[in-house]
Amino acid sequence: MEIASKYSPQTVEKKWYKYWLEHQYFRSTPDHREPYTIVIPPPNVTGVLHMGHMLNNTIQDVLIRRARMKGYNACWVPGTDHASIATEAKVVAKLKEQGISKFDIGREKFLEHAWDWTHEYGGVILEQLKTLGASCDWDRTQFTMNESLSKAVQQVFVNLYNKGLIYRGYRMVNWDPEAKTNISDEEVIYKEKNGKLYHLKYQVVDSDQYIVVATTRPETIFGDTAVCINPNDERYEWLKGKKVIVPIVGREVNVIEDEYVDLEFGTGCLKVTPAHDQNDYNLGLKHNLDFVDIFTDDAKLNENGLHYQGKDRFKVRKEIEQELEEKNLLEKVENYTNNVGTSERTGVVIEPKISDQWFLKMSDLAKPALDNVMNDVIKFHPPKFKNTYRNWMENITDWNISRQLWWGHQIPAYFYGEGSEDFVVAMTPEQALTLAREKNNNPELSLSDLKQSDDVLDTWFSSWIWPISVFDGINNPNNEEINYYYPTQDLVTGPDIIFFWVARMIMAGYEFLDEKPFENVYFTGIVRDKLGRKMSKSLGNSPDPIALMQEYGADATRMGMLLTAPAGNDLPFDVELCLQGRNFANKIWNAFRLIKGWEIDENCQQSSTQATAITWFENRFQQAFAEIENNYNQYRLSDALMSIYKLIWDDFCSWYLEVIKPAFGEPIDRKTYEATISFLENVLKVLHPFMPFLTEEIWHLIAERTKEEALIITQYPAVTTFDETVIRVFENTKEATTAIRGLRSEKGMSPKEALEVFADAQATSEIYVDVFSKLGNVANFNTAEKPEKGFGFRVGTLEFMIPMSDKIDVEAERKKLQKELEYNQGFLNSVRKKLSNEKFVNGAPEQVINTERKKEADALAKIAQIEEQLAAL
Repeated sequence: MEIASKYSPQTVEKKWYKYWLEHQYFRSTPDHREPYTIVIPPPNVTGVLHMGHMLNNTIQDVLIRRARMKGYNACWVPGTDHASIATEAKVVAKLKEQGISKFDIGREKFLEHAWDWTHEYGGVILEQLKTLGASCDWDRTQFTMNESLSKAVQQVFVNLYNKGLIYRGYRMVNWDPEAKTNISDEEVIYKEKNGKLYHLKYQVVDSDQYIVVATTRPETIFGDTAVCINPNDERYEWLKGKKVIVPIVGREVNVIEDEYVDLEFGTGCLKVTPAHDQNDYNLGLKHNLDFVDIFTDDAKLNENGLHYQGKDRFKVRKEIEQELEEKNLLEKVENYTNNVGTSERTGVVIEPKISDQWFLKMSDLAKPALDNVMNDVIKFHPPKFKNTYRNWMENITDWNISRQLWWGHQIPAYFYGEGSEDFVVAMTPEQALTLAREKNNNPELSLSDLKQSDDVLDTWFSSWIWPISVFDGINNPNNEEINYYYPTQDLVTGPDIIFFWVARMIMAGYEFLDEKPFENVYFTGIVRDKLGRKMSKSLGNSPDPIALMQEYGADATRMGMLLTAPAGNDLPFDVELCLQGRNFANKIWNAFRLIKGWEIDENCQQSSTQATAITWFENRFQQAFAEIENNYNQYRLSDALMSIYKLIWDDFCSWYLEVIKPAFGEPIDRKTYEATISFLENVLKVLHPFMPFLTEEIWHLIAERTKEEALIITQYPAVTTFDETVIRVFENTKEATTAIRGLRSEKGMSPKEALEVFADAQATSEIYVDVFSKLGNVANFNTAEKPEKGFGFRVGTLEFMIPMSDKIDVEAERKKLQKELEYNQGFLNSVRKKLSNEKFVNGAPEQVINTERKKEADALAKIAQIEEQLAAL
């Protein structure tokens, strides 16, 4: 079989992904094997692959491929999320371009457009994941708006409502004026913005006096219903019990007292706008104040804004400032920097707003979810995120689950009257009608009298049951699949959704199935550029993952992503990492071509160096493999990959192949060749989860395989014992080889010149002399008495010497060594000075002290070696 001189990932990757799909290697159904299950963090249905997705899904694929090879029934469930806010915003924008408002066409017609949009753009990201090599069970692909999943969401709402855990309340929420919906506290991103601090004059009623109140939002004066002072503030004793007049508005409001007011901040007088500030809202409830809503849903002033009605909240600010100045109600304006809440989805400044919303009580749901993470029933990797999780769970607030959108799961609440309590919750209108007749004691009610809530549920309300609903565990409890696949094994996600999703899935698992949803949570870091900036479209610093895979290949890109991707820590990504991945793929390909290019001679006998190399690599592989598996078990995938990389590049390609390769044009013996092929197959097995395409290609080029023998399902190696002595002696051999090669280069000796080397007798048991002689081009390895003049080097305690060549300039060599000696003596003095510093020794970590002591020992050894060389000249 002719093997291409260059590896072509583009051709290979398409071929093997098609092959895997055709033979249904990704498919999973319950059977006698132990399951290993991952559910994908569902990306937005209309999204496209970005670097974060690349990292997350590469890690999932590594885990699922390894599990499949280890004999588990591996099931990776893919799917997408309907993403209420993001998708609705895109559909609204598209309609706007056509001059259409969603309110003009109504809910039903709008949803038709939303489904059209989803069908047109949805699923692109899943197709892109196939390019990455993701081995998902595509027959199981789910969408959070699929009929069965939608039914599950509705059922969960009804059940929780009937248990008294869901309630409707008139509360302060975070309002997104762009999306025209409320959002959760976790979806508010605080950004530092430059603004102004306005000092307004509030005249005291029946007096010529006025007080000064500082605010960053003068437009909110139209909602002021009190001014608050601290009762302990001596400056305002005279103000207690009085009223003041709100500027421009002319409304008389009471001066109230509350220790909430900070004596040190601003003027000590606080304007209270209960309908548009969370803290003011709390004061309003406590002091029974009026709540005056001054904004429309798109953050324009409403009729309570008087002559500013219909004007945008920010655009009107300058006009209000001007009017205040004209009426001598503005004392001064200062530049001011503060943190402003913005919507994670749309980026606009959120507006605190009071409205009727649906809430889920969280305190009881949180307890088992907290306990079972803290006691490691569910393990976090890295465990540092347990503290973040605990802090949020211990201070959890009720979940605002309703959104003022049309795209999503419509809340199954049906209103039949004008009162705030005139509603029932049911799965169907018919069931709702029965409940409404009972509740209202009115048998004359008809379906036409019922109106379903316009609100939809928060997108996360469908995602929190994802590990259950994808196996139909809500609608069909105790079905074969939920009993087999649940709980899942590993969840791979970003720490930024630990509250949105991870915590809530854990709560849902214990609430609905009385069982954890997964055993382990692997938190990825944030993908950043080499300058440390988070990758984003706005910065233009995020490469297109598809373009990367087209240029470097999916394997190389996967490797580039994972080489520096420790769990929970940010990934400093550089395209050079993909180049490193491509070079690695080429290294393996060329090694394979080298092996397959050898002619086998059945009569050829294996040499001692080849036998030694085989024994060493058998043990070295097991040592490295144990390290790799340990890293896997601790979810250190980046470390596992680096161990594989070093095993293949350094140990197999660089050392093993060099030792066993026959002389140019010479054949190789059958025994060595077959051992080498076996080693190659083993390294392909451990590399396959990371670089599936390249490894499958070489696997099939090594030998013709049936579909049952494909690498993707071949048996993974098992950890066995290894001989540390063999590994240690070979390491000494490598070090001696490197040293003699370095000495040749340093002294100008030709690599082709066979050398005589003298060494202690002990060296014959501490290095493999035959390997050293071949790699170091040593003609004679002598343990007799060393010559008086020569060049020496050390390997640990072993001393080696090469007789001095007549071609060497002795005087120049002496000067060179003397200079080297002085440098090392100076270095030793600086280290000893540090170690003699009592303050340093007592204050530095033990690891730092040990490093300095090693530097001292190394310098002493080097000085001794140089002095010996000088003495020999």
